Amino acid sequence: MEAATLSAALELAAGGGAGLSPEKRAVLGASLLLLQRDYRFERVWFWGCIRGVRGAYYIAEGLGPDRAAPRSRLYSLNCVEWSLLPPATEEMVAQAEQLKGRFQGDPSFEYEYTEINAEDAERLFEDGKEPMIKEEARLVATIEQIDRAVGIIPRGAFVKTPLGSVHENRNFEGLSLMEAKKLSSYFHFTEPVNLKNKTLLEKADLDPSTDFLDSLEHDIPQGSWTVQLEKGGTVVVLRSLLWLGLTFYHVPMTKQYGYVYFGTGEKNFDLPFML
Repeated sequence: MEAATLSAALELAAGGGAGLSPEKRAVLGASLLLLQRDYRFERVWFWGCIRGVRGAYYIAEGLGPDRAAPRSRLYSLNCVEWSLLPPATEEMVAQAEQLKGRFQGDPSFEYEYTEINAEDAERLFEDGKEPMIKEEARLVATIEQIDRAVGIIPRGAFVKTPLGSVHENRNFEGLSLMEAKKLSSYFHFTEPVNLKNKTLLEKADLDPSTDFLDSLEHDIPQGSWTVQLEKGGTVVVLRSLLWLGLTFYHVPMTKQYGYVYFGTGEKNFDLPFML
């Protein structure tokens, strides 16, 4: 969610009880604006918070002109001092998927090979690498996983140019209330997968400038999203049951939307048995 409107956005997304104290909001609001200036980002989003056993990671994302380009990610332990995270790699994501349990809240904490898959540990030994994963690497991979799986935007909020870059749609005035209640009106803000498998006939009714991402309606498993009306029916809120703690909000007929994550950074593997 936008750093400039952080306090108001958190109020709209806090129906589930998650959020920040007024003191943290004030500190974070000022800190993110300084972050945007120092790193010369075009926009800064507050991504959310991953709570560990001994501390919490507050996450921010910096964006450039092309919104589809890889984002710069930073974390803070106190909402004041920020550290830049390295880009996520497929190897990081694969290793992080093997780890179970809570984050510790210490970026230098190391997960030993006994806590990862035996085959991966053996491969690391053969490559001459220490079979250890730092928590900072796990943090990078977890943010990437969550963004890929449940980072979403409303349909029409962004447009794709003929050159392939993605920009905010200045003509976007929000979804109607009827459209805002449909999962098909929201897209995953990441590289599309299902769209590439559609036939030319299925793509015939799609607008290539706005329908260039995957819709939520085909997410697996079915039922992994809840759609609710809150604040007297004036705000549409989507919550992920796959990554518990991810909340998206949209005020119909306005440009107000965003998502935030407050959780432990653990995927809900029990979801298929809960539906």
